[in-house]
Amino acid sequence: MNGRDDNTLALVARIALIALVAVVLQVAVISQITLFGVTADITSLTVMSIGLLAGSMAGAIAGFAIGLMVDVVMFQTIGVTSLLFIAVGYWSGRLRELRDPANGLAPLLLGALATAFTGVGMAVIQFLLGVEAPVSLLLLQQIVLQVLVNSLLALPVYELIRRVLYRVLPRGPRARGARAYTASLSPLERPSERLAGGTRARAR
Repeated sequence: MNGRDDNTLALVARIALIALVAVVLQVAVISQITLFGVTADITSLTVMSIGLLAGSMAGAIAGFAIGLMVDVVMFQTIGVTSLLFIAVGYWSGRLRELRDPANGLAPLLLGALATAFTGVGMAVIQFLLGVEAPVSLLLLQQIVLQVLVNSLLALPVYELIRRVLYRVLPRGPRARGARAYTASLSPLERPSERLAGGTRARAR
């Protein structure tokens, strides 16, 4: 195998390890701790972080695997969490590939969005499946509080996962995304150059 294959295998192995550790910590430790009457959810933050760091494909696969493990361990409807986490991982990865966000607060914002999407999506899917679940202002309040709690954890979780994956992260999509973003903005970034170009064209 060449170096690229070794790097891919190392990335897959590390993501699998992160997924397993995240689910075990969530079920065995974090689910036992309440803050403001709600528990944090590092599994959605883990999926978001993997997608933002490794791309849409890795994010979607990690989302499916982590969601499936959560559903099995928590005795929930199989596939519901997987479906939501696939979307979280994929769109986090697409943001990385298309925009390559350099803002250090991007994980915080994405963590809040991922938590809100997961909470609302879970309630909607359970309602559509006919599962008895309280749909009320209390549920909305719990979702809002969980978004706030997860926002506090988003940056630490992202930074920890970044350190684990850093040496095996793919470089191609990041570079392509950055070039595409720069190219799409280049006509707007230097108006003086556009003016000079227009002047030369008229001179001809």
